[in-house]
Amino acid sequence: MKELKPKSQCVLYARKSTEEDDKQVMSIEAQLFELREFAERERIEIIKEFTEAKSAKKPGRDQFAKMIEYIESSSESLGILAWHPDRLARNSVDGGRIIYLVDTGAITSLRFPQFWFESTPQGKFMLQVAFGQSKYFSDNLVENVKRGIRQKLRRGEWLTLAPLGYVNNLKTRNIEPDKVKSRVIKRAFEEYATGTYTLKSLADFLADHGVVQKKGTPLAKVSVVKMLTNRAYLGFIKHRGEWHNGNFEPILSPTLFEAVQKVLTSRKKPRKSKVALPFVFTGFAKCGECGCAITAQYATNRFGTRYTYYRCTKKNGKCAQPYTQEKLLAAQLQNLLQTVSLPLAEIEGMEKQIDLWEKESISARGNVAQNLKEKIRANEEKLNKLVSVFLDGDIEREMYLQRKDLLMREKAGLLESETNFGQQRKNWIEPLRSFVLSLKQAADFEIKDKTVSMRWGELWDFTAKTKEDFALRSAAYSPRGAVNSGKVSFGARERT
Repeated sequence: MKELKPKSQCVLYARKSTEEDDKQVMSIEAQLFELREFAERERIEIIKEFTEAKSAKKPGRDQFAKMIEYIESSSESLGILAWHPDRLARNSVDGGRIIYLVDTGAITSLRFPQFWFESTPQGKFMLQVAFGQSKYFSDNLVENVKRGIRQKLRRGEWLTLAPLGYVNNLKTRNIEPDKVKSRVIKRAFEEYATGTYTLKSLADFLADHGVVQKKGTPLAKVSVVKMLTNRAYLGFIKHRGEWHNGNFEPILSPTLFEAVQKVLTSRKKPRKSKVALPFVFTGFAKCGECGCAITAQYATNRFGTRYTYYRCTKKNGKCAQPYTQEKLLAAQLQNLLQTVSLPLAEIEGMEKQIDLWEKESISARGNVAQNLKEKIRANEEKLNKLVSVFLDGDIEREMYLQRKDLLMREKAGLLESETNFGQQRKNWIEPLRSFVLSLKQAADFEIKDKTVSMRWGELWDFTAKTKEDFALRSAAYSPRGAVNSGKVSFGARERT
């Protein structure tokens, strides 16, 4: 009968990295099963097992350190049983520790199902080669990942999980706006830019529209601030603290984003005044009896309907003027504006002059467009110079990132101006044309006895006097109301 060789004692070490590069490596459970079978065949006694799920790229593994400590403190020399040398070390520090313990005799053997090792000069050399190959594979994989990230950045592709308001598109390997949440976020930015929302009320607004945390509660204030300052909504990608241009659809315009940043910045300082409530007609009129300002407030009738009414502030004492509903004021203002309407012949002459001004401005528009292109080109040159200065080591990384961020935001604003130039260049024409056209139907206001009256300002005095002069010249034209000495009359009633 063949005599069995005595069992050798080993500690078992199984590791599974949690990172992408180890996805093809067997799980810890599979390693344990294979190693225990191998130990049974090879008459290896496993006296202790160490398992962990952590990368071996860098030193600092807890269970590996405990295993080395256990071996060093053991009264007898022990071996190590593992699936492959790369499970033990992928860095020069940990690999060196194992080889040193082999040299000192603290480790008698290293056993691997698919790798042979003997404690001889040749065996140690092969072990160093195996550790070196593991480190090379790890280092090379890191470089491949970095190269892939750089290529994705060059293509403008998002690198990680899509931010709030976007969804990952697996086909394009990029992100795109969520059809619902992107609109909610844009609306939230628009609301916050008005200055009427706090971080908490904006979180409630988002929650009312379905943008909440995973547990269904409104976003925390810090999450709202993170959302309001996220440059991904401008089409930027952040990697290692640096912003890059993305190749995906932005949710916000640079103008809206910068408006929100101004509100956020202003709220970091003590507020000088309270934000006024968004009532339409506050500030435009005063009381016709005591001269005090007109204020507004909400009220709810017995049917639960909410409406707005205006009243005198009564800061000068007793005032008998009653409340006036907003609908009544709006109707009266519409009628008053009718009193400064002009005849069709006069309006047609104004329209011709506006058309002439528009044609004369074509060359000026060309200059503006060229100026925008030059600013964009200058911005790109500044960006290129900034990168060169940083690569030459003439500027600190923190300063580089700050300046690059400012230049990229400036460029986004210039590109927005260039895109919208066709519409923006008519901004001074269209309001004027709208004003003239309104005179077909078309200031110091007062409210008294629930009635609005006005004293025309300089611009409307001109319109009113023009209409009065035309009425005297042309008996064929008969206006609804007569304008005389700044008074507007309707029938037998006259209001100053």
